[in-house]
Amino acid sequence: MPRHGQNNDDTPIHQVITQSVTAVLGPTNTGKTHYALERMAAYESGMIGLPLRLLAREVFDKMVARKSAREVALVTGEEKIIPPNAKYFVCTVEAMPLEREVAFMAIDEIQLAADAERGRIFTERLLLARGTQETLLLGADTMRPILKRLIPDIGFVSRERFSHLTHAGHKKVTRLPRRTAIVAFSSEAVYSIAELIRRQRGGAAVVMGALSPRTRNAQAALYQSGEVDYLVATDAIGMGLNMDIDHVALAGTRKYDGRRMRQLFPAELAQVSGRAGRHVRDGTFGTTADCPGLDDEIAAAIEDHQFDPVTALQWRSVALDFNSVPALLNALERKPPRQELVRSRMDDDEDALRRLINMPDIKDIARGGAALKLLWEVCQTPDFRKVSPDQHALMLADLYRQLMERGRLKEGWLKSQVARLDRLEGDVDTLTNRIAHIRTWTYLTHRSGWLDNAPYWQERTRAIEDGLSDALHEKLTQQFIDRRTSMLLKRLKDDAPLLAGVTDEGEVIVEGEFVGRLIGFQFILDPRAKGPHAKAVRHAALTALKPELAARAAALANAKDGDLTMTDGGVIWWRHSAVARLEKGPTPLRPNLKMVAIEHLPVNMLPRIEERLTEWFSGHLEGLLLPLVSLQKAVNLTGGDDADMLAAGTRGLAYRLVENFGAISRSLVLNEVKELSQDERGKLRKLGVRFGEFTIHMPALLKPASARLLTLLWALWSDKDPEQFEPPKAGLTSVPLNSDLPHAYYYATGYRPSGQRAVRIDMLERLAQEIRGAREKADMREGFEATSRMMSLVGCSGEDFEGILKSLGLRKNTVKKMVPKAPVQEAPVETPEAPATTETSDDPSADNAVAEEVQTAQSDPAPENAAVAETAPVAEETVPTTEVPAEATAADSATETASEQMDSNSTNAEAAIETPDQNAEDTELVEVELTLWRLAPRQQNNRRGKPGDKDGAKGKFAKGGKPRGKDGKPPRKGGPHKGKPKGPRVFTAGPDKKKQADPDSPFAALAALKGDND
Repeated sequence: MPRHGQNNDDTPIHQVITQSVTAVLGPTNTGKTHYALERMAAYESGMIGLPLRLLAREVFDKMVARKSAREVALVTGEEKIIPPNAKYFVCTVEAMPLEREVAFMAIDEIQLAADAERGRIFTERLLLARGTQETLLLGADTMRPILKRLIPDIGFVSRERFSHLTHAGHKKVTRLPRRTAIVAFSSEAVYSIAELIRRQRGGAAVVMGALSPRTRNAQAALYQSGEVDYLVATDAIGMGLNMDIDHVALAGTRKYDGRRMRQLFPAELAQVSGRAGRHVRDGTFGTTADCPGLDDEIAAAIEDHQFDPVTALQWRSVALDFNSVPALLNALERKPPRQELVRSRMDDDEDALRRLINMPDIKDIARGGAALKLLWEVCQTPDFRKVSPDQHALMLADLYRQLMERGRLKEGWLKSQVARLDRLEGDVDTLTNRIAHIRTWTYLTHRSGWLDNAPYWQERTRAIEDGLSDALHEKLTQQFIDRRTSMLLKRLKDDAPLLAGVTDEGEVIVEGEFVGRLIGFQFILDPRAKGPHAKAVRHAALTALKPELAARAAALANAKDGDLTMTDGGVIWWRHSAVARLEKGPTPLRPNLKMVAIEHLPVNMLPRIEERLTEWFSGHLEGLLLPLVSLQKAVNLTGGDDADMLAAGTRGLAYRLVENFGAISRSLVLNEVKELSQDERGKLRKLGVRFGEFTIHMPALLKPASARLLTLLWALWSDKDPEQFEPPKAGLTSVPLNSDLPHAYYYATGYRPSGQRAVRIDMLERLAQEIRGAREKADMREGFEATSRMMSLVGCSGEDFEGILKSLGLRKNTVKKMVPKAPVQEAPVETPEAPATTETSDDPSADNAVAEEVQTAQSDPAPENAAVAETAPVAEETVPTTEVPAEATAADSATETASEQMDSNSTNAEAAIETPDQNAEDTELVEVELTLWRLAPRQQNNRRGKPGDKDGAKGKFAKGGKPRGKDGKPPRKGGPHKGKPKGPRVFTAGPDKKKQADPDSPFAALAALKGDND
């Protein structure tokens, strides 16, 4: 009797297969493999052949755990781990070392003997591989009839499925239940479905036969560990891979078998569907994606495990003749000895042989004997690369030539081939292709006697394959698995506490994964989180952030004043994040405060936070606008000491000043100002009000921070967007007037529209003082000459400056004068122009001259052409009273003194022009033209005008001050009483009707002094 795997032409097939054999048959999930391992472990030696390298590795690990690493060997086409004293051999079916004698022998998945691609190998093993004491053939029950015919005395053991398998019909990919394996039959289909699962369900593991065992194990581990709930695979999972699968969804029912596309047999569908259900847990199967639903008959057959029996097995003769090439080809073409066996189609090794012997040099070498046998061994090198047959044959020819020339492969040549594959960059397809190439070289390193330093190259190729496998696993994970989503969903499903933290940059890390950013109390989800599960990721993140949000809320409720800031747009910030914003409120100084991003805050903390923010803003407002706030309180004060209360008229003026944010044109409140007593004026001065010649204002509000806040309050009260309105740049004394902006904006910012520019209020008042001083020194009929100091005060010259003077009621007057001729002709002296913008510094003696943009609400624009003498009584009352603050009086006196001193040079110059040198009798005089400024002609009964009227009241007097009749036409020459008798002139005695001087007028003090002198 021949030993395992041995046969010759004289040994009838029935003598080879008549030894005692037991077939353990049943559907999937019946524990057949586990039963075989238990039986093998009971013997002193054993061998088991498995259909997949991956499954072989899994069984190898189990046997090592049961026995020891010194006793268990692993033998596959690309990997051999054989200890010196190995007793148990775990192998792939193709790599079984049948020359070794063992007590126990097992062949798994024997129904593959009918497979057109690999069937002949399984047929050979089940017919010839035997153990000395026991042989088990494991497979489907469809093999029972043919096994009984081939092996008459075979014994059978039937195994029932531990769980039930139920058809669940067709479902969309996005509606598949968790713990589902989706089976496709091409790499393109696997990748596309895996990408869809990643977008919709967080990710999926990928298992294909083209992957290396290391990559497949790593991907399967992702599924088994629960990191992902979906597995997308080829039919490779149907061969004994044990995983916790509850549902199998078929994405197709056709596959490419290496030659053509064909429909899967019901038994093959059952082999894959049977992966659903683990041990005693029931499973379901169905279809998905573009695969149509299964026929009821096929579905019922899968549920009941009823299939047509196998009627024929693939076979090819193993009795080969190496005497000559024709003899070898005849042996390969030998017909099967029995009708249960069919000649297998031409395999890759036979195809390669026929291609090689057509090469002249190889045909001459491999004429027969050892040379031909070596050629056949070279042809059995698997085509892992899946290149074209011609390319595969060229590589085999190169191998054969080297072996025939040297007896070994050239190490330099092998080194160059391997080095090209030792690169980890590239996409999934590139890495998969490199792994296929390196598997070829790994296989060659395990061929006995083909390399001088075989152990080194075995280790080298294994290391490259492992590195490529790890890189491929990482690429698959990155491409098809959203670790964050899958992990969070798993933790939420298990109702387990989530570990979360927030970095200093606001990054939210949950269970080690970045999920978004926490800015203040606003959580911003990572934009990469898309699809239906983005909501679940957000929920998971917010659940984990509850302790952090509660801690932040408590910190905000107890925040210090220095921790809170406010932007010009009215947004309150805390720790670099917005927490509230201002909105229009019931009064100009009481805006509403609206909290932002509060949807995730603890409800019980909201009142405390709102109270703290309101308290902070109130303090902030009082700190910057204390004079205005004090004025508001004085307006609202209706009880208390009479000395502190404002009179009704004073309260009305103060109210208008408050609602206009601390600045109002004097012409608009002219009557109210005239009615004020000196006591009431003193009360307003104490509150910080300054009675300017043109504007009633509060100098303390012109400071930069105060001006910015007033601008914000004006925008809110006027229903404007605060972001669109900014005050002028700090330090500018005037800016170009924008006709698109309301005059109210300029008054709010501390500027008064004047001609084509807006001039800062305090600078305009100082300009008025300069003009007043110049007029007193000049000829009232001719006017005064503008000086560079005047232009520097308002930061402009030329037409802009002339526009400002005209808006003050002044008119240009050109006069001719005789002046001494200069001894040397010089260029005409022009009035120096001030820079376009002049920055001023803080001057406490000039009403806080450094001011920046001030925003004060002004409902009506001030008349731009109101005369200086007509706008109101001049700038500030100078009548001393006990109620006037000492600092205000000192400021006025200092301002006037400074103005007089600064004008001394220009006054001397004018005197020199008007008074020629008396000692120079022979001096030649020349006539020159001078541009002077004087008040416009008085407009009788129209000096004040109505508030808001640019040209004054229109009635009895029109422009130019000429009287008109009732019909609006000028009266006739000679007056209205021409031609009528005048009658006698009558004089009567009566009380003195002389009008009392306006106490507000600065001329009142001069009149009093004159009276004293008289």
